[in-house]
Amino acid sequence: MKLIIPMAGRGTRVRPHSHTTPKPLLPVVGTMIVERIVETFARTLDKKIDEIVYILGPDFSQDIKDRLTEMSKRHDAKASFGVQEKAEGTAHAVSCAGDHLNGEIIIVFADTIFDTKETVSVEGADSVIWLKEVEDPSRFGVAVHEGDKITDFVEKPSEPISNLAIIGVYYFSEGQKLMKEIQYLIDNDVRGHGGEFQLTDALDRLLKNGNVFKKATVDEWLDCGTLPAWLDTTGEIMKKEDHSYKEYENTTIHPPVYFGEGVEISGSEIGPNVTVEAGTTIKNSTLKNSIIQSNANLDGCDLNRSTIGNHADASGAKGEIHIGDHSILKQ
Repeated sequence: MKLIIPMAGRGTRVRPHSHTTPKPLLPVVGTMIVERIVETFARTLDKKIDEIVYILGPDFSQDIKDRLTEMSKRHDAKASFGVQEKAEGTAHAVSCAGDHLNGEIIIVFADTIFDTKETVSVEGADSVIWLKEVEDPSRFGVAVHEGDKITDFVEKPSEPISNLAIIGVYYFSEGQKLMKEIQYLIDNDVRGHGGEFQLTDALDRLLKNGNVFKKATVDEWLDCGTLPAWLDTTGEIMKKEDHSYKEYENTTIHPPVYFGEGVEISGSEIGPNVTVEAGTTIKNSTLKNSIIQSNANLDGCDLNRSTIGNHADASGAKGEIHIGDHSILKQ
């Protein structure tokens, strides 16, 4: 089975960090967002993923491809790549998988982290759509269903026709069928919300052509699409995973916290809800509800709801700050 991951977007809402790192490669408690998604499938799907197809932007570096290839190897999967030259919607992004869009496939958009306690079975369905119950369905595309079978898709309904939101995870037993419907949209310039080619329009065509759609519900659906959401999701996952930590010199720790390998801390107060990635040094600082990436240096900082990039250097900073990789901030 192939896993198709469109990730060509620039992640503008998590800048400055997405200037140097695609959003799906940002860490959440020591693990990249995209790797957490792969781990969830390995744990909850009743079939093995053999190949992961990453849809990248045209300017993504070889280093990014190398990191994704290495991550795929860790999960015993082949890495392949497609390129989306221009952002023209979710269906267009999927179409950039090209010849890889055949046989059994799963498509997942790497904006959110999800989880479910139950194993998901894809047997007996042409397609399975992952859904999450939400309080305000008018903000999402939703699925209407009878029992386990989906009967309709509605984009941002004005009336409460369903409270099951489509979270951006889809299984297809025959990827070529989906590609045929996407190609129809593109060839006939059938554009949906935002003037773009939308995957929900291709799903609707498959449904109307008699394909059997089943639903799979998730227990947890966490957003990483903005800086506040990235911080909140990191805090939620830390609470669930309960990472251990060692004691540091003249330092008070308020869990939950996460410290990567080689972290050095002295004379500080850390937590709650703080992640510190590998190789970072912190001195004489107070940190709460913050994400500190790898190989950073913080001295005399008092931070809350802050995000610090890789190899960044901050001293005397206070309050909420967001600085990218290799930045220097001295106050």
